[in-house]
Amino acid sequence: MATNEGGYASSAEYIEHHLTNLTYGHIPDGATLCDGSIAGQAYWGFAHCTQESAAMGFNAINVDSMAWSIGLGLLFLFTFWRVGKNATAEVPTGMQNAVESVIEFVETTVNDIFHVRNPLIAPLALTVFCWVLLSNLMDILPVDLIPTILNKVFGIGFQKIVPSTDPNITLGTAVFVFIMMLFYSIKIKGWGFLRELTLQPFNHWAFIPFNVFIEVVGLLAKPFSLGLRLFGNLYAAEIIFILIALMFGGGFAIAILGGVLQLSWAFFHILVIPLQAFIFMVLTIVYLSQAHEDH
Repeated sequence: MATNEGGYASSAEYIEHHLTNLTYGHIPDGATLCDGSIAGQAYWGFAHCTQESAAMGFNAINVDSMAWSIGLGLLFLFTFWRVGKNATAEVPTGMQNAVESVIEFVETTVNDIFHVRNPLIAPLALTVFCWVLLSNLMDILPVDLIPTILNKVFGIGFQKIVPSTDPNITLGTAVFVFIMMLFYSIKIKGWGFLRELTLQPFNHWAFIPFNVFIEVVGLLAKPFSLGLRLFGNLYAAEIIFILIALMFGGGFAIAILGGVLQLSWAFFHILVIPLQAFIFMVLTIVYLSQAHEDH
């Protein structure tokens, strides 16, 4: 099988390896290491297996997710800055047409949903849409391509190149949107926000405990649903790509079938990638719009 040829003992090990982040953190004294030995003293370093990653706990950082997230964000900023700097009113380039189309699409979406004047919402929606779209597009690349190159050239054992398959990234983005929601709810509504939490849906003091419970649960559900929806869709797609990649080690006929399935799933996934970015952007606009609207 492909797993044996690639140095993996089994298909399960191949799948586990491709779903493991490059993690850096603090390994405590007494933790069990990958070779079964016990750490004699605490130290900071990269995890070499999922067991060491788990031992690092909450303070560990997924270096690959952060690096690709920042890199894709800088790519987005540089591309739009460069196009804006060289924009012309004459015959535009293809890149200028593409950038203008994206901006117009986002602006139209914001105008249809967000009915209060706030100059921050459109740039925020544009950033969210483009960053999520670029993160999702990384899932189209062959699952073994970049990890193999980085392993051969730099000796990096683990590498997940799709930031949106990491719940830390998707939930972190959703928490940022949640903080913006709270900020504008307090800024725009003031004490009215407190009244929403205490006097809805039943406008009577006796129902305040029940109202607070319902409203707080609904409020907290927004960032969790926003982040987990994106993570779940991209993580499932990544697993399917990995499972199909296993077929390339099963002989010529199975490899041909795997190639057909890989292309078919990639073409279908191209439709899912912008859809998930669009949903994330729309929900961000909707949540911020609700934060601006007083009942």
